[in-house]
Amino acid sequence: MAAACLLAAGCCKPDNKPAGIDAAASASATTSAPLAAVPGDAEADSAEDTEATSAGGCPDEMQAVGKHLCVDRWEAILVDKDTGERLSPYYPLNRTLAIKLEGEWKDKRKTLGNDQAKAMDVPALPEWQRTHDAEPKAVSRAGQTPNGYVSGTFARIACENAGKRLCKREEWKRACRGAADRQFPYGDHYKQGQCNVFRANHPAAILHDDASMGHLDPRLLLVSDKEGPFLRKTGTTATCRSEWGKEALYDMVGNLDEWVDDPKGMFVGAFFSRARKDGCDAAITAHPNGYFDYSLGVRCCKDAGE
Repeated sequence: MAAACLLAAGCCKPDNKPAGIDAAASASATTSAPLAAVPGDAEADSAEDTEATSAGGCPDEMQAVGKHLCVDRWEAILVDKDTGERLSPYYPLNRTLAIKLEGEWKDKRKTLGNDQAKAMDVPALPEWQRTHDAEPKAVSRAGQTPNGYVSGTFARIACENAGKRLCKREEWKRACRGAADRQFPYGDHYKQGQCNVFRANHPAAILHDDASMGHLDPRLLLVSDKEGPFLRKTGTTATCRSEWGKEALYDMVGNLDEWVDDPKGMFVGAFFSRARKDGCDAAITAHPNGYFDYSLGVRCCKDAGE
């Protein structure tokens, strides 16, 4: 988050030990690829919507929450609405800004952090995204790298382009708490490590020696520490399940903050390095809907039977 959020609001308290940079992530960072070919992501057939519908009247990629609401099971990846091209999870959706950031950080990285940080490559902006203005569409799928750098404005557009909408705060919170109505996806009390939140380190501290700066660095979501990647692929934190019967939603606490429908701007759930222990109650209202950084993603809702 911005320095004001990180420091003044206590979003993160990284320790002073430099953590390692994942060599595999660094090696793959220069690879640009279409949908399902982001390095390490699970194979997927296409970006087309599934027509299958579960017993609760929701698409298969959504969880029925009560009788009238469907919520995405996984944090969204973004594709272009018209072509299905996978949009990089490491760059904002504004094409001009993305190109600018790629160039800037190729130079900036050489001046910040330790030798290992300076050597970490900037991920390549996919050629399609470099030459086209994307119309983002949210896709919910397991085993994928969810998109960061999403503003509240683009989050709304991405959900609408998928035939869905942003969740209202109370809808999101109800889904997070599960059928048992618990404060955390896994129970009534906080347990460190059950969800990908309150990490001991912060990727900006590792790359820049300062957790409060460089929050548009395209490398931030490629960094690892001793606990593994800061940003995990959707659904891979098996203990962070918001259960509804035999089915569940994943990562509603931790991984990425998620935008919800609020005219003044609100995101919920806490990202991986946010120092919060309030589970499904976590919410930040310090930024307007036009704000974005590495830690911000989205999942969508829709009314059952639509």
